[in-house]
Amino acid sequence: MKILRAVVVAAAATALLAGCVQGEDAPTASGDGAKPVALRLDYAYYNPASLVLREQKWLETELATKGVTVSWQLSAGSNKANEALRADAIDVGSTAGAAALVARANGSPIKTIDVFSQPEWAAIVVPKDSTITSVAQLKGKKIAATKGTDPYFFLLQALDGAGLKPADVTVTNLQHADGKTALERGDVDAWAGLDPLMATSEVDAGSKLIYRNVAFNSYGVLNAREAFLAEHPDLAQSVVNAYEKARQWIKDNPDQAVALYAREAKISEPVAKAVLTERTVLDIDPVPGAAQKAVFEKILPVLVADANVKSEADARTAIDTLFEPKYATARTVS
Repeated sequence: MKILRAVVVAAAATALLAGCVQGEDAPTASGDGAKPVALRLDYAYYNPASLVLREQKWLETELATKGVTVSWQLSAGSNKANEALRADAIDVGSTAGAAALVARANGSPIKTIDVFSQPEWAAIVVPKDSTITSVAQLKGKKIAATKGTDPYFFLLQALDGAGLKPADVTVTNLQHADGKTALERGDVDAWAGLDPLMATSEVDAGSKLIYRNVAFNSYGVLNAREAFLAEHPDLAQSVVNAYEKARQWIKDNPDQAVALYAREAKISEPVAKAVLTERTVLDIDPVPGAAQKAVFEKILPVLVADANVKSEADARTAIDTLFEPKYATARTVS
């Protein structure tokens, strides 16, 4: 009998221990017993709507009942957003349209699911005392730019329009903030700038925009990993819906939007207002399609010539396969 009691006690203790181990080491399950889900997004100072979403926590509130957690990662540029998508560090990232095209053409399995703005966020900038007044005068000069981003692609198009080739200038590959610093220190002759850094440099350092062309700016777009879209189409739809809500909130609350943008991006309110009201068009069709494709067709030759894509065939395949319009088409605002 003593032996039997000992066996029962030992079995109970083993079961209890197993239960404790499972409770400590097993991942927390949602209410229905499914594995936890984390939605990973980026936010960026070139994407004001992302700052609104992060501040308002609409997605966190909506998805909490479904056991979904939301996390945010700062993208310093389209190149960084694309790197995070490629590394499976985020599920949805914001980039310029051209940057998304180049990423897909070079093998990154992403889809553009939404257009969040039509910005004039890139231009060619020179120091306040510079005598350079045209793109043609940049021949032989040193220019700061962030490769893989819209300002760099803007620079390529601007050079091409002036009859210059990339080899006619020296491109110093610096992240956007470092490019601004290099320009203001006189380390470079020009900078392919990005807002809001560019607008800040205008106001604070007297930097001058010598070439602007809104047609060379390739829209602000949301991109998602294909694997994420296959596994969580409902979450992708929630993100697109939330972006639609954020764009509407900015339009309905312009003063609050300017204050939020200034605070988050650490810029002055006059700069924030200039970027939001003068250089950012939010009242656009968010469904990716013909408008973005038209920009790609214009920029494709310079992307191929500068070897930003493996081949023209890869680029054209990317143009044909990059867009997934169904989420923006089905968008709703709660």
